[in-house]
Amino acid sequence: QMRLAESGGGLVQPGGSLTLSCVVSGFTLEDFSIGWYRKAPGKEREGVSCIGKTTSVYRDSVKGRFTISRDAAKSTVYLRMDNLQPEDTEEYYCATDVGPCARVLTTPVEELDAWGQGTLVTVSS
Repeated sequence: QMRLAESGGGLVQPGGSLTLSCVVSGFTLEDFSIGWYRKAPGKEREGVSCIGKTTSVYRDSVKGRFTISRDAAKSTVYLRMDNLQPEDTEEYYCATDVGPCARVLTTPVEELDAWGQGTLVTVSS
């Protein structure tokens, strides 16, 4: 069974940093695209970043601030978030699909292969 588990969220001041982790099991990390997306109450889900077999993509608002990486030996995908701002305050989820990043970041999560339960990031002074 495919499983994803996020961790690393928390409270951070504006300008601060956090690194989120997405530990996966039940599938080979390198064979799937892993994406991070976020959602706040009353807002639409938005794709943040995704790492595929050969590429990484980011939404414009996080380019230069967020970095996605993958450690196959640890079955983990990381999202390093620097210079966090209050508007980054949301629940962050990771999800996976055998398809490309474009699918992971734009398809309703219920149609993807698997997704996690989320980790809350709060940016506040």
